[in-house]
Amino acid sequence: MNAEMDMLYEEKSNIEFIQVRHEEVGALAASMQPKFSGNIGVVLGSGGPGATHLMNGLYDAREDGVPMLAIIGTRPQKELNLDGFQELSQNPIYSDVSEYNVRVAYAEQLPKIIDRAIREAITKGGIATIEVPVDFGWEEIDNASWYSSANGYRKPNKPPIDEKDIDKAVSLLEDAKRPVIYAGIGTRGHGEDVIALAEKLKAPVAVTGKNYDTFDFDYEGLIGSTWRVGWKSANEIIEEADTILFAGSDFPFAESTGVFEGKKFIQIDIDASRLGKRRSVDAAILGDAAEAIRKITEKIEQKDESSWYRACLANNRNWREYMNRLEIKKEGDLQAYQIFNAVNRYANENAIYSIDVGNVTQNSVRHLHLTPKNLWRTSPKFATMGCGLPGALAAKLEFPDRQTWNLSGDGGFGMVMQDVVTFVQHKLPSIHVVFSNMMFGFIKREQEETNEHLYFGVDFTEPVDYAKIAEAQGAVGYTINSIDEIDEVFAKAMEAEKAGKVVVIDANITNEQPIPVEALRLDTKYYSKEEVKAYKDRFEAWDLKPFRKFLEEEGLSSIKE
Repeated sequence: MNAEMDMLYEEKSNIEFIQVRHEEVGALAASMQPKFSGNIGVVLGSGGPGATHLMNGLYDAREDGVPMLAIIGTRPQKELNLDGFQELSQNPIYSDVSEYNVRVAYAEQLPKIIDRAIREAITKGGIATIEVPVDFGWEEIDNASWYSSANGYRKPNKPPIDEKDIDKAVSLLEDAKRPVIYAGIGTRGHGEDVIALAEKLKAPVAVTGKNYDTFDFDYEGLIGSTWRVGWKSANEIIEEADTILFAGSDFPFAESTGVFEGKKFIQIDIDASRLGKRRSVDAAILGDAAEAIRKITEKIEQKDESSWYRACLANNRNWREYMNRLEIKKEGDLQAYQIFNAVNRYANENAIYSIDVGNVTQNSVRHLHLTPKNLWRTSPKFATMGCGLPGALAAKLEFPDRQTWNLSGDGGFGMVMQDVVTFVQHKLPSIHVVFSNMMFGFIKREQEETNEHLYFGVDFTEPVDYAKIAEAQGAVGYTINSIDEIDEVFAKAMEAEKAGKVVVIDANITNEQPIPVEALRLDTKYYSKEEVKAYKDRFEAWDLKPFRKFLEEEGLSSIKE
């Protein structure tokens, strides 16, 4: 990559090069960049091991359908195919992950290939990988031999919506007794349109895990996401629903869980290939989700508040009270919930959150009180650990004037902690909270459900002082061991961040698991009193009630009966 470094030096007034300590951090930052801003991410990797280190970030970008350009180095052209030092047959390695994947054949081709690669990545929403023999970068090229296609780029038009499909959806929703709106990222930025339909239809709003920041946490009709990284409300309510309006989503657990089976299913998607992908449809609408929702809202009759809607809201209040009680605890051992409460209280109104993968993802969708002023991003489908810190790097570079948080478990943070110094080096003030519970918590919970030999390979035996690791890299480090230390540490952390410092807070929390809302054991009609008591005691869920109770209070019965 030395020739590319020479080129970047020549263009340093136009292109900002961010040096990282591990190529995977660079690739994950380049993947997270378009998730935060919509701008294409660009990463460079030297030939051989430098290039293979990029793979995690490339696959993360592919799975989220975001544009990314990867420039891969290789040996000089005359040394190729001689089994040289660090030489790999790199093109086949990137064939699966890339929409466009080529080796530059001769020096004059390089700017043309880069131009096309960017165009392919942006228009297809994927990865463009180009392999560049190192000697090409030092060759002189006539400017007249190439051109930029940027001025010819146009965003594709959204497909026109068929009014017959809207009418079919309206008819199904008019007949629904127990409707639910499932709002995916196709509705991002259009929460008001979704709420307008929900209020007219008297339907609760579920969301995909990566679409929470489209809605205000305090909206009473927001019932969270479904399955494991979700809320009790959404899991129970969707199970009892009779009609689902599935808008701009690609829920990857639909087939394995059967969560939408036995219900009328209305799907809206801008991509025709996704219609019917997760479940057979009773009505399909090809087009922009927000536009389709507005059309449905215009045509549908205003519904009176129903017993179904009241039961849903009551159930949701019960769940929210549970979450709040955990967050505001003043006594007992330090848990993740009290740390999230502090983040809510101390964070700026428009703070940006980069969330790592694991229990921290699950807890963030429950205990971060987001609004549309925030940005919340993670690795939602590829779900690679170690994405929190690189994501914060990308976010701070894109939005230098906004407060940026990286929320990570000790498992994910341990994979990328060497790049705290990257924030220090590039003077990127930010707050990094490490939830240290001495385990791969999310996987440990999976083993509880699936493994004969419980808890193998998931517990950490030696503690790590992440505050000292931060200090060793020039950052400011704090440690929290108890609830009564939270406010003092967070107040100091906020002052340090305002002063331009990089801050790492090592929160030594308990190893308790978040309540598994996909496997609720609250109802003595289906579980013994002993099982229910043990479940409630374990998860401090003494006041949680099964949805069946709220249905019955409204004169309704469960579909399971």
